[in-house]
Formats: sequence, structure tokens, C-alpha cells
Amino acid sequence: MSDQGFEEMTSSVNQSSVTNQTAVDGCAEVDTSANPFFMVVYSLVFLVGFSLNAFIIKFYFCRAQRQASSSMTVYLKNLAAADFLLCLCLPIRITKYVSTTLLVFCQFGFSAFFLNMYASVLFMGYIAANRYLKIVHGSAAPHILQTVRAAHIISTVTWVFLLALTTTYIIMLFYSLKHSTSVPIRCEAFHSDQLAVLYKIIHTFSTISFLFVLVSLIFFYYNTSRRVSEARQRQPTSSSSKKLAKSHRNMLVLVCVFCFCFVPF
Repeated sequence: MSDQGFEEMTSSVNQSSVTNQTAVDGCAEVDTSANPFFMVVYSLVFLVGFSLNAFIIKFYFCRAQRQASSSMTVYLKNLAAADFLLCLCLPIRITKYVSTTLLVFCQFGFSAFFLNMYASVLFMGYIAANRYLKIVHGSAAPHILQTVRAAHIISTVTWVFLLALTTTYIIMLFYSLKHSTSVPIRCEAFHSDQLAVLYKIIHTFSTISFLFVLVSLIFFYYNTSRRVSEARQRQPTSSSSKKLAKSHRNMLVLVCVFCFCFVPF
């Protein structure tokens, strides 16, 4: 082998080693040309979302207090709170595209975004299940899961579980940051071996929860459609048939809103 060929091979090996080491450290260069676009989009979403969610919060927690509480009202209040908190997390996400470091976003942004987004996903699932049980049982005595007490218990357990996951993640992340000497471009680069395992568990839980709620919504909508069709065949103009048709439309709205808001993520 000639000296020139040996030098080229050595240079190639060295360059490959440097590239691999850079990738391991999480310090590789990334394209940031799209950052201004994401900043504008998230800023607009924040402004619109904050205004709408503030109005909804005011309605449910102020005006709705005069009405008798129900399991549906409990879930709607929790969904409104989760959506409002999710909206408040958007400025932290915007810092991801403004700042040169991801410390703020990795410490608080990911955790807060996960907490409120999947709280919204789960509460939409509870609302759909509640509507479906109402359709199935009709005017009969409400199912035990439709009681106000059950709704409060389910809501509390949901928040406690999600808070426990996010708090554990934040504590372990702070511990990992003490041993970090670089400034990575991805949050995963901050993770220790133990935190990486927890991160995978959280993502697995998130994926399963999302798919379970999505499949449940489709199942509820399909069965509601079938019941509406059967009711129209028996009594096309009856009041029960009209109520089922209204419930069918409400279920369709839930499915569309869920897909529009959460499927892109």
C-alpha cells in the first residue's frame, strides 16, 4: 500500500471517529433555519389558545358553579384545566427555538408538556366513555362510573399518577445535570442510564394511552352509529331516536377534535 493511500485511510478513520464522538456527545450541528417558523406558529397558537381557554375556564369554574354538578361536568372542568395548563407550557417550548441551550426546555418544558397533553388525552377518553355509557343505559339508573364521586376519584388518580411520573423525571434529570459537562442539542443527551430507562417507560405509556383512547373513541363512535341506525329503522321520528342522533353527532365531534389536536403529535 502506498503512503498516500495509507494517509487517506488514516484521515478517513480519524474523521469517522470525530463524527461518531460528536454524535455521542449530542453536540452535532443541526439545521435551525426552520426555527423562526416554529416560533411564529407556536406564538400564534399560544395567543389564540390562551384566549379561548381562559374563556372556557371562566365559564366552567364561575358560571357553571350555579348548576348541579355531574360526572360530565367534572371531566369537562379537568379537561379545561389541562388544556389551559398545556397552553401555558407553549412559551417554554418557544424558548427551545430561541435559546442556544435546551436546559430550560429539558428541565421543565418536556415534563409540563407531557403532563398536560396526556391529561387532556385521558380526560377526552373519560368524556367519550361517559357519553357512551349514557347512550347504553339510556334513562335507566346511571352506571357507577357515571357518578360524581367516581368522576372525582378517577380525575384525582389521573393527576396524581401523571404528576408522580413527571416529578420523578424532573428529579432524576436534575441529578443527571450535575454530571453533565457539555451543552447538547437534544434532551436525551442529558439522560443517565437510569433516566433513559424511565424516559422509555414514559414514552411507552404515552403511546399505549394514546392508542387506547383513540381506539376507544372509534369503538364508541361505531357502536353509537349502529344504535342510531337501528333506532331510525324502528322509530324514525321518535324522541329517543333524535336523542341518539344528537349523541352520535357529539361523539363524532369528540373523535374529530381528538384527531385534529393530538394525532399530529
